[in-house]
Amino acid sequence: MFNNYAYSVTERFLRYVQIDTQSDPLSGTFPSTEKQKDLGRLLVAELQDMGITDAHLDEWGYVYATLPANTDKQVPVICLCSHMDTSSDCSGTHVKPIIHPNYQGQDLVLPDDPSVVIRVAEHPYLEQKKGDDIITASGLTLLGADDKAGVAAIMDAVRFLLQQPDVKHGAIRILFTPDEEVGRGVNHLDMEKLGAQFGYTLDGGELGSLEDENFSADGVKIVIEGVSVHPGTAKGTLVSAIKIAAEVLATLPADRLSPETTEGREGFVHPVRVEGVVERAEIDFIIRDFETAKLQEHEAFLKAVLDQVMARYPAASATFQVKEQYRNMKEVLNQYPQVVEYAAIAMRKAMIAPVSLPIRGGTDGSRLSFMGLPCPNIFTGEMALHGKQEYVSVQDMQKAVQTIVYLAQTWEAHS
Repeated sequence: MFNNYAYSVTERFLRYVQIDTQSDPLSGTFPSTEKQKDLGRLLVAELQDMGITDAHLDEWGYVYATLPANTDKQVPVICLCSHMDTSSDCSGTHVKPIIHPNYQGQDLVLPDDPSVVIRVAEHPYLEQKKGDDIITASGLTLLGADDKAGVAAIMDAVRFLLQQPDVKHGAIRILFTPDEEVGRGVNHLDMEKLGAQFGYTLDGGELGSLEDENFSADGVKIVIEGVSVHPGTAKGTLVSAIKIAAEVLATLPADRLSPETTEGREGFVHPVRVEGVVERAEIDFIIRDFETAKLQEHEAFLKAVLDQVMARYPAASATFQVKEQYRNMKEVLNQYPQVVEYAAIAMRKAMIAPVSLPIRGGTDGSRLSFMGLPCPNIFTGEMALHGKQEYVSVQDMQKAVQTIVYLAQTWEAHS
């Protein structure tokens, strides 16, 4: 079916990553940065050029569009979703994508900063990519494969289905979201307007990865109130909130419960932001575990650490606030096994061996699942996310396009 197809996924990807869409976790607006809408407007224009008449960007920065059904069968409406924003962890300004054709297993030295090297020893997936065309950034920015690889794959799959009316499918809703990287990607999503029954995010990594399980997640904010006094007359009265915050962090275990010491299904307690002055300091944590009940255990441990430290500073005070972020999609997807089963069938049709992997993180799909849209995650090839060593295989993106097409076909065939 794809033998003579001229993929557009690569040229789309190269175009999209050059648009700065970095989100901002400290912003109080939605979307957190207006520049995310720049990509949204381009995607709407491209969809309209393909003939998708209802494609539009709403006030919140969501792109909605519909690929109409071309079958007489009653097929559930599925949604294909990717996010447009890139991580705040690394600059996304002036991204210069570079294609390394016919990759042969060498370390990749990025030209604009030769100290940035994508080493095979540190990225063993590259061993499987010999002969592929690898795309990287130039060494000064992230690439943006997370998740513009997903965006590009969806766009190319839509193009394919429009060009191949013999491939039967039900109605497909296309959704591109802002602010996924800051955990707010579906905060203003109109589920009634979306009108889908099942969904798939295209935001996964290795070829064949099919993720139906993710961390459950909470956030914790600790606010420490110290006592500020002029340092020249501070003896016996000054209590530094900065030093208390440092002591809390230093009391956390060095050999467990952190991202750098855990893997697989192990959870963690991770400080992600510290800010303060003598009088007041804040620490933001993310709490993660695949078992939702264990979040409370991790939070109780962190609260005990705080109480232990604060007991040494009776003149100071602290608050401990927990905020739910998202939950393990497995709790919902177990009720709808066909959603994952059909994705696995689609991958096999694309000559890919599906691999079920737990996500040590979250996607829009984890929140969508609990909003009534069961939504596992499918690979795009995006690797080494959120940093200057990010890369993606052109051939992986092409296989993602195939998987989307076969997925649409599978839903129609089983209806």
